[in-house]
Amino acid sequence: MNTQVTRWTTERATDARARWYSANGAPPPERVVTADETISVAAAYRLIDERTAVLWRGDYPSARRLLTALGRRTDRGHHPHGLAPAEAFRQHRRAQERRARLLGRLLVPYEGDWMIPLRRAPRVREACDRAYGACAGPGMGSLRELLGVIGANEWRVKGVEIPALGGDRIHPHYGVFSPVRGEYVDLVAEAELPAGDTAFDIGTGTGVLAAVLARRGVRHVVATDQEPRAVECARDNAARLGLADRIDVRHADLFPAGRAHLVVCNPPWLPGRPRTPLDQAVYDPDSQMLRGFLGALADHLEPGGEGWLILSDLAERLGLRGRAELPDAIATAGLRVLSRTTTKPRHPRATDPTDPLHSTRAGEITSLWRLGAA
Repeated sequence: MNTQVTRWTTERATDARARWYSANGAPPPERVVTADETISVAAAYRLIDERTAVLWRGDYPSARRLLTALGRRTDRGHHPHGLAPAEAFRQHRRAQERRARLLGRLLVPYEGDWMIPLRRAPRVREACDRAYGACAGPGMGSLRELLGVIGANEWRVKGVEIPALGGDRIHPHYGVFSPVRGEYVDLVAEAELPAGDTAFDIGTGTGVLAAVLARRGVRHVVATDQEPRAVECARDNAARLGLADRIDVRHADLFPAGRAHLVVCNPPWLPGRPRTPLDQAVYDPDSQMLRGFLGALADHLEPGGEGWLILSDLAERLGLRGRAELPDAIATAGLRVLSRTTTKPRHPRATDPTDPLHSTRAGEITSLWRLGAA
């Protein structure tokens, strides 16, 4: 988390200091002006477009309304329909990055214990403590990020119902990808288990797949993740589900030591650079995690064991990965395909014609590749 004390130039060309809070590692602004309800949307947009942050001094609901209006203005003209899939995706990502960058310049102030000194502001201490840690003192941060922090905490409290767990819930923490795409969970819940009582869940995230395997009767599941937030989240969920004695969550890059009868991995599906901690569940630079999993899988399988790779073909459909790359990587790693089970996505964007990537998403297929040593 970025909590540095930063200097900036005010509208009066004088220097000011404040602590900058960002869980996403966003850089602090170099120039800040204060504003309230008297500023117009057009004037606020000009400022943020010129790399000037706007520190809000009006009431909190007005700040939210301004953020919504700025979002609508930012989205104007960004509709990459009719382009080749790869170019549509690149333009879509650039538009998303620009949107996040601009909207992140509307700021709110914080006092001690995460109090927001604005009229009609909500109490956000629990949500901010969970995302940022204890408040280090008065400061400021992005309103857009704060809304994400609040929303994430609501999901953490409420949880996500998982049919494969008999309706029990998984509670995602801030910065850990929520298992809202149930089709990949169902693939793991329905595939025939190999003989044996040990399993590894590589890149466990919330721990949902480790929980499904434990509920299916696997006696010992070692779940790994390189992100400390994910490790804490998976441990929390294992304990909530009464599975802490069967799921051992460890901080590790890919594999733990030893071998297992079953090794499961649901890596990020798209080659690309992640912008935020949450993006790391979606984007895998140069497919490093995918290749690392395949390259070392055979060395971590018990004789007769299986590796389950759960992967969407969206990268191939977008032209980000060649159709032959995955089969070639499997063969190069000394593995063979035992079977492949597929399913169609059920998330809302797959059927949303207004989504810029709708035509590509509509054909997306998610597969469970059962792999064994060659």
